[in-house]
Amino acid sequence: MRGHLKKAGAAADEDFGWRRAWSGSAAREGVWSNIRSAEVMLLQLVSDEEVAGRASEVMALVKDHLETDDPRRVRLARRLRSIISGEISPSDRDLMVRALDAAYNALDDELARVRSLRNILWTATFVVLLGVAGLAVYGWFFPQSLSLCFTPKVEPGNASGIDVVCPTAEHRNVPVGTASSLAQPRDILTVEIAGLAGAALTVIASLRRIRGTDSPYMLPLASAVLKFPTGALSAFLGLLLIRGAFVPGLSDLDSRAQVLGWAAAFGAAQHLVTRLVDERAQMTLEEVGRPTDAANDPERAAVKEIAAEGEPAAPGPQAAAPSGNGEYEGPLEGPREGTGEEEREPEPGRPAGS
Repeated sequence: MRGHLKKAGAAADEDFGWRRAWSGSAAREGVWSNIRSAEVMLLQLVSDEEVAGRASEVMALVKDHLETDDPRRVRLARRLRSIISGEISPSDRDLMVRALDAAYNALDDELARVRSLRNILWTATFVVLLGVAGLAVYGWFFPQSLSLCFTPKVEPGNASGIDVVCPTAEHRNVPVGTASSLAQPRDILTVEIAGLAGAALTVIASLRRIRGTDSPYMLPLASAVLKFPTGALSAFLGLLLIRGAFVPGLSDLDSRAQVLGWAAAFGAAQHLVTRLVDERAQMTLEEVGRPTDAANDPERAAVKEIAAEGEPAAPGPQAAAPSGNGEYEGPLEGPREGTGEEEREPEPGRPAGS
């Protein structure tokens, strides 16, 4: 136990410097993991009265993190009433220790999944941002090779003159074949900024669906930040597809305002892809503190719970008895708080239950 506490103290005192944003959360996770391990070991040493006092707390943690058909959860539920009343055997204490340890291990696994997804999102954001910055730099030095200029129409009666519309300028009656040469170094950067603006609107709109979390990782923030570079990238790719006549009927953008408007629209359209990331992030957060089956299939988890309660109870604690309509009467997990129900010892000479 002292070893776990020393490890927790060392992890809490470690100075990560510039690595704190990346490694600090993992260190906090290690601190809590060692504290929980020490708490499990402490449960083996405390008195029976302390064990009885912590029984409800342990049962709550087990319900939050173990599956409904986990044998440790089912057995602890059956023995909970006897443990609370002070009838604690060595096997009951061992059961509580193993159930608490399993619940804490499940909690550590749930938080590790959240941290892993957070790291993946930040890595993806960094990679996409590098791609967007690389396109802007390449377009600055070689604007003609990634031209986003359009030639909407030829002037009537003047086959040698055309209009050229670029993201940052409009050119009228210029010679045919000079459209790409009129591209400006800041064209791609301007398109990406318009895409960022469109993505910002979707981020603001998605805030109404973001719920707070007690997880130590800012997973919703990482999911929201990913939208910005993705919007800039989708704006560039969308205009590139329009210029290549990939979308029929959208090849003739005849004003600078239309070019920037379509760039903003394509920037907002990234939400069609990143909303899947939002849903995955929210699902991962919801799985923290909930049994896996209950998070994925509530109906199946309910059936397992009923089946577990219907099994014959171990000798000693009060078990649920089937009623005439097939339902089970009587709690398996001890009296409910606030109801005033308490287990009473049978009077001498009177059979139990009379």
